[in-house]
Amino acid sequence: MTGRDIFMIWAPENKWSRWARPVPFVAIGGRLPNPAADFAVPRINYVSEASCDTAIILDLPGCDGIKEAVALAALGFLPVPLYNGTDGQRGAMALLDNQTIKSALIWGAKKLEELKMPEGAPPAFLLDSDRAHRFRMDAGIFDNSWDIYEQDMPTAEYFLANGIKKLIVKSQALQKDLAKILYKFQKKGIAVFFTNGYETPKAAAVKNPRGEA
Repeated sequence: MTGRDIFMIWAPENKWSRWARPVPFVAIGGRLPNPAADFAVPRINYVSEASCDTAIILDLPGCDGIKEAVALAALGFLPVPLYNGTDGQRGAMALLDNQTIKSALIWGAKKLEELKMPEGAPPAFLLDSDRAHRFRMDAGIFDNSWDIYEQDMPTAEYFLANGIKKLIVKSQALQKDLAKILYKFQKKGIAVFFTNGYETPKAAAVKNPRGEA
C-alpha cells in the first residue's frame, strides 16, 4: 500500500476531503506501523454518535488525534487529517518527530477500510497540538513546526451551507492560530464548544486574538 493509497482512504471523494493535507503521506511509501506503538482505539466520552449539525476539531499531541479519529469514525464522523509537518532533514534533528504520526496514519487507514462511512457524515478535523513548538536548543535543528490558517479549513459560510452550526474542540489548551479561526467562526454564527475529553462539551466564547479585527 503506497502513500497515495493511504491518502485516498483518509480523503475519499466527499465535500470535506479537499481540506485533507497530503504532506505526511508523501514520504510514507509502503512503511508499516511500528508494532511497539500503542495504537489502541480510545473510548469516546464526550459524544455518543454523530450529529449532522456538529463538526469536531481534535487538537491533540502527536498521533493521539488519529487514534481518536478512528473511534469517532465508528460513531459516524468523517476524519479529515490537517497535518502539515514535514520530515526532518537527513542526518539532522528536527523540532517535531512526525514518524509516529505517519505510522498511525497507516494503522488508521486499515481501520477505516473496515468501516462504511454514512453518506453526509460530519467532519472531524485532526491537528497536532505540538505543531507550534519552536524551542530550538541549537541553531542546527531543523524547524518543521507549522501553523493552521483560515485557508486550511472550510469557511464559516461553507460550514453553514452544509448544515454545520456547532464545533466541538477537544484539546487541553486553545492555541493562538486556532483561536483566530474560531473567533471568526463565532462572529458568523457558529457555536464553539470545548472539552478535555472527559467532560461534557461546554459552550465558550473565544476571545478576540490580539491584532484581529
